[in-house]
Amino acid sequence: MARYTNPVCRLCRREGGKLFLKGDRCFTVKCAVEKRNYPPGQHGQRRSKPSEYGLQLREKQKMKRIYGVFETQFRTYFEMAERQKGITGENLVRLLEQRLDNILHRLGFAASRAQARVFVRHGHFRVNGRRVTIPSALLRAGDVVDVQPKSRELVEIGAALEGAKKRRVPAWLELDAANFKGTVRTLPSKEEMAIPVQEQLVVALYSK
Repeated sequence: MARYTNPVCRLCRREGGKLFLKGDRCFTVKCAVEKRNYPPGQHGQRRSKPSEYGLQLREKQKMKRIYGVFETQFRTYFEMAERQKGITGENLVRLLEQRLDNILHRLGFAASRAQARVFVRHGHFRVNGRRVTIPSALLRAGDVVDVQPKSRELVEIGAALEGAKKRRVPAWLELDAANFKGTVRTLPSKEEMAIPVQEQLVVALYSK
């Protein structure tokens, strides 16, 4: 499977804004966007007016990078969103929000979605009492996720929970930090899925 191995801060600079790919570092002055708010590369500081297709492509790339998915998987999510009732763009974001790695990050068990994926693959979490090692598993309303008893002493998980105190847990999730447990209360509404992406441009790109 393909894997991005270059500095992730380059991705934020390429998209012209913070994608929050490195956890707490993104909230400090060390953030690459704070220091060099222009695209990477020798031509990064040149100004150019993007085409309509270019704007749509950038929004798609931004969404993929925020949630850490690749093209084939992202297209699969789009096709699932098209088949669902409602607005395709909102359905797409909702599906991505339902991913286990995203929910762990939203709850504060991981500083970033990338770290959450590592935790899940190493078997540190359970869903409804069963060990899950697939970061892309889609959770539903009522599902309960918790840290494996033997993993609750991990320094990384403790540090992530401590850092998460600076952020607010979304209303559609419920965190029980004392018991290392989180619950999906309901699926997120449009207002609760605030990400710096214009999803309608992604839909327009794939609808051509």
